[in-house]
Amino acid sequence: MAEAHSAVAFSFAITHEGVHVNYDREVLHVIWHSGVRSWRRNLRRFINNVRCGVFPASLSSLALTVGGYNAMYLTRDTYNHGVDLSFGFIDLLKKHVKLEEPAKGVVCCTVSAFAVWFGAFMFMKYSLRILYMYKGWMYEERGRGRKLSISTKLWILAVKLLTHFTRPMLYSYQGSLPRLPLPALKDTMSRYLRSVRPLMDDENYTRMEGLVKDFQKGIGKKLQRYLLLKSWWSANYVTDWWEEFVYLRGRSPIMVNSNFYGTDAILLHPTHLQSARAANVTHAAFLFRRLVDNQQLQPIMAQSLVPLCSYQYERTFNTTRIPGIQTDKIVHFSDSTHIVVYHAGRFFKMPCYYKGQLLNPMELQMQFEHILADESVPDKGEANLGALTAGERKPWAEARNKFFNKGVNYASLETIEKAAFVVVLEEDDYDYSPDDPTQLDRFGRAMLHGKGYDRWYDKSFNVIVMRNGRIGFNGEHSWADAAIMSHLWEYVLTEDLICIGADAPIMGHMWEYIMGEDFFEFGYKEDGNCNGEVTCNLPLPTRLKWELNQECQMAIDTSFRVAEALLNDVDLRLYMHTAYGKGFMKSCRLSPDAYVQMALQLAYYRDAGKFNLTYEASMTRLFREGRTETVRPCTIESSAWVKAMENKSVSNEERAKLLRIACGQHQKGYQDAMCGMGIDRHLFCLYVISKYLEVDSPFLNEVLSEPWRLSTSQTPHGQTSKMDLSKNPKCISAGGGFGPVADDGYGVSYIIAGEDTLFFHVSSKKSSPVTDSKSFARQIERALSDMRNLFQSLAKK
Repeated sequence: MAEAHSAVAFSFAITHEGVHVNYDREVLHVIWHSGVRSWRRNLRRFINNVRCGVFPASLSSLALTVGGYNAMYLTRDTYNHGVDLSFGFIDLLKKHVKLEEPAKGVVCCTVSAFAVWFGAFMFMKYSLRILYMYKGWMYEERGRGRKLSISTKLWILAVKLLTHFTRPMLYSYQGSLPRLPLPALKDTMSRYLRSVRPLMDDENYTRMEGLVKDFQKGIGKKLQRYLLLKSWWSANYVTDWWEEFVYLRGRSPIMVNSNFYGTDAILLHPTHLQSARAANVTHAAFLFRRLVDNQQLQPIMAQSLVPLCSYQYERTFNTTRIPGIQTDKIVHFSDSTHIVVYHAGRFFKMPCYYKGQLLNPMELQMQFEHILADESVPDKGEANLGALTAGERKPWAEARNKFFNKGVNYASLETIEKAAFVVVLEEDDYDYSPDDPTQLDRFGRAMLHGKGYDRWYDKSFNVIVMRNGRIGFNGEHSWADAAIMSHLWEYVLTEDLICIGADAPIMGHMWEYIMGEDFFEFGYKEDGNCNGEVTCNLPLPTRLKWELNQECQMAIDTSFRVAEALLNDVDLRLYMHTAYGKGFMKSCRLSPDAYVQMALQLAYYRDAGKFNLTYEASMTRLFREGRTETVRPCTIESSAWVKAMENKSVSNEERAKLLRIACGQHQKGYQDAMCGMGIDRHLFCLYVISKYLEVDSPFLNEVLSEPWRLSTSQTPHGQTSKMDLSKNPKCISAGGGFGPVADDGYGVSYIIAGEDTLFFHVSSKKSSPVTDSKSFARQIERALSDMRNLFQSLAKK
């Protein structure tokens, strides 16, 4: 009905009486507001780009400089005294400007003032970039009784002086961030050999030393020179290759293998109404998008002083991954005013704006209720259509080119790919019970892979809303790292939970947003519905139409069988550790992340009976366009401590000493990775160049084929300042996770949730005879218990 209405919004007829024009005033009004919104958006983006481009200076400082120069010049000419701040430059310009006074003087003063301001701006910008190259602050000891070095104190003072007077926008620091440094080849080789020492016996280690020596003296020098050239030419010598070769060129399914997930704040359940929860979350997501588009989102600062690169935020919304025969590509659209909703095997296009204004939560709830009340049946093949995005990439690319390149299929697919994001209204209930941990496992599986066909895995993210109001997300990995999606999710949960009456008062009040948006309070009424009222004639959601022939349905079924086999092999365990959290770890004067990583090393050794190559994701966003680097937690020091824990003859004092040494080494490895002195991204780029040059390196071939049998990642939180999580620990998400990286290994994601809680998401494959996620979760619990007992026994002495 809506399509038919739009089709006749404007028409004309020619008769013997003349030309008769018929038009729908309401539709033209909507079109007018859409155009105005687009122009306002483009103008705002242009102004913001200029403001970010001149940071740490400001446009107001330019105006003051120009005004001051003109005032001084006019004063000097009027009263024949005063100082010539241009030191004769204005008088020199006058000789070449053919204008009459006073226009000549104003133009010359303005040009001179701009030259001075521009020089000062460039000096500040590059001074800030040089200051951000300093990484000594990263290695300073923290905590009570620790003192900063003189050099770090002076550095802090200089950074504050340059950035104090201008409030930064989201992308303000981009031009001041340094490039990712390229480590010296010998340094990377030395770090690599040290990292594999606990994994190899003497014979294998000697063999590896020989491979390293041959590589370093041979082809390694040539590869390093090419990589040095790339590091000079590109903003980041890793990022583009990492995105292309690790993500986009992969031909295996992205479901489970690449996509990751996030979960609800499981200790709170604000409403059991599916439509209401979906509406508030959707509205909050669009507000986050507005903050990103307007660059009003504050950049994340390390130690409240050093900015992290923000470039990944740009592709959070209106972004999709497009399959290709040999390689995929990421497509980002500049704007989108709709989302796509999947419910009961059907796809709907749901408008979220009306006359240029974002619908309020209650209006969005009415939209979702309209979809839930729709009793139409799916078209043939439509219910399982999403399986194409879950299966192998090449068959999906072939099906897309053959069946979705024209007509109604093309139009519907384009609607999905141009949507801001996808919302999935589940038909099942999922909840959390401390007495039944399997409920949390089922919830995690629903977020990680669903049924293999009920997500659009190519979209930047899918918001998943259960029938009972529980929420989560599934995120595609190529466009950004998990920290960006975690920031969005934390913001969404904060806005959604801010008015539900948690046990402790929640910090902050709702903001009034710009762009003429009315003030709406988030939260829910006593009956579970959204706050607010319907204030406009809502544009109704419309069903997407498909014409899927038998051959296309066979392609869908083939992809579904691949996805089904993959998801049925996933063994996922979500473990909530409540015995203690980071509060106790800090009381032991240890880094919480290092503490947890040592627990994982001990748990893995007990589970597998040996050490294995371990991956921990670190970020390199202290540099322009930085993404991630690998930390290798299995070190000489950590293996010595693990062995000591398993040796009954070693005293607790010695065990605690070895643990502190291991945590210190881990922390240094993490700091090195953040500062661009990691191992694996450098080796990866050398390997890529070797393939371009078609040269073979036995060393690189062996290193790049080593499996990561324990792959770990910490979920960040505390990236928004709108809620004090220390006062409201129940409002934190249970974190998220990912699938196993190796067929015979574990994927472990964890979140240090407040002072007293840890969440672990442990994944493995059921088909592997050497892994068991539930058993490994028990080993984590045992390791954490033994570590606490270790320190408590020493405290009693």
